[in-house]
Amino acid sequence: MRDDTNRRNFIKNTAFLSLGSLLLPKTVLGFDKINTTKVKLCGHLWVYASNYPPNWDCSPILEQVFSDMSYAGLYGVELMEVVLRPDDAVTRISEYSKKHDIKVSGSSYGVGFQMCDRKQHPKIWEDIQLVVPRLAELGGETFGISVGGVGRKKTELELDDQAELLKKIIGFCEVYGIQPNLHNHTYEVEYDLHDLKGTLERIPEAKLGPDINWLIRAGVDPVEFIQTYGDKFVYLHIRDQYDNGEWTEYVGQGTTDFNAIGKVLKAKGFHGMAGIELAFPNGFEPEFPLKEDWKKSREYVQRIFNWS
Repeated sequence: MRDDTNRRNFIKNTAFLSLGSLLLPKTVLGFDKINTTKVKLCGHLWVYASNYPPNWDCSPILEQVFSDMSYAGLYGVELMEVVLRPDDAVTRISEYSKKHDIKVSGSSYGVGFQMCDRKQHPKIWEDIQLVVPRLAELGGETFGISVGGVGRKKTELELDDQAELLKKIIGFCEVYGIQPNLHNHTYEVEYDLHDLKGTLERIPEAKLGPDINWLIRAGVDPVEFIQTYGDKFVYLHIRDQYDNGEWTEYVGQGTTDFNAIGKVLKAKGFHGMAGIELAFPNGFEPEFPLKEDWKKSREYVQRIFNWS
């Protein structure tokens, strides 16, 4: 009985994705929301979530996230999928958004999963069908997908399996009016971009939402990366670090060459959305309240990148 039910659900979902992609116009699919001349600057909640290992569920302090980022003048809050899973997530998050007058801009996705592992596909797909509709209810615009690392180069078969699932996720997001993008940590871009290149060979139409700092930490020159792949950017993450690799308290304190990065983004015509993601070293005691760190970061990024 279970096999028959799963088969019917698969057929229903596949038909839904195909029909939705054909019938929904671009404005419904959400792409017009992203493609504006003004770069919308958001904040990713990792610095709060990092205090809640091992699942990173910062739901207990989620209202503070919205309050702090609203104070800082950011366009929106980028969530993590874990805060979308509770049954009351949409109601609570919607209340925080309205109370503090700041949008839910999107969500990152992929914590704890390895999409190249076919055995994990049913669980991931079930989860996607839960969190993406909830993100859409909240007005989310972007969905940054991390595929997960395995501590080595993935095999061609693993990359095939990974791409198969990614295509389904990308199609599902588009039906719900959300712009999917491939987000990277180090494992997607080390070994001469082995993982990312393998995915783009299989899904050349995929859009990118790179993390500039993870590129640097993987030994990838961000300027060269933007020159090569910038046409695919719909989103990006910004974080700063010192020469010794330690993360800064706010963006603008470190030695990241944001001037060069900003120039090449402008040359490539980047006009998507961007997210500041703060991260503190273990045991770090910040000098300022988080809301001030967000404000300082937002002001610096807007000034250096000339984003209004």
